[in-house]
Amino acid sequence: MKSEKELMLSGQLYKALDDELFKDSRKARRLTRLFNNSNEDDLEYRTDLLKQLFKTVGENIYIEPSFHCDYGSNISVGNNFYANYDCIILDVCDVSIGNNVFLAPRVSIFTAGHPIDAEVRDELLEFGKPVTIGNSVWIGGNTVINPGVSIGNNVVIGSGSVVTKDIPDNVIAVGNPCRVLREINEEDKVYWNKKREEYYQNRK
Repeated sequence: MKSEKELMLSGQLYKALDDELFKDSRKARRLTRLFNNSNEDDLEYRTDLLKQLFKTVGENIYIEPSFHCDYGSNISVGNNFYANYDCIILDVCDVSIGNNVFLAPRVSIFTAGHPIDAEVRDELLEFGKPVTIGNSVWIGGNTVINPGVSIGNNVVIGSGSVVTKDIPDNVIAVGNPCRVLREINEEDKVYWNKKREEYYQNRK
């Protein structure tokens, strides 16, 4: 017989009212409470808490309090990860985040889902689908990423988007539901390289 946790992690229907899941959830709430109550001078302490909370953690990660998640143990983040204020990750399934990913304020990542049929839903049965975010991704404020979505590499998601389907590499996508606006192209590279050169000139 599969445990509720095994069912949850495999994306099948499960019930969250379970002793093992309750224990995991309490651990996450304790760690996030300590994290959210820390101060701006506790950077090393905050990083240590995130390493205890998450499944895997890369180098140079920074999250602005407040931050909330269901379990934390199903979240993997790469190098150079930044999440601004009020990030929420419901990680009943795996959330895999690559390198150089930046989240603006109030980004929400949801792996949790509930049955459409009310009779089944009223039995407190739920399910999850994993979320994957590639490398070099910038996600605008108040974006919601829904269960089962994969976002490719070198992607910009406009603020206020609701991402319900996969987003390919090298695009700007925006809207509700989120759709590809255009590809990121050579003109973007030329423009922003020029801006970068101006920055370094201004710093001389």
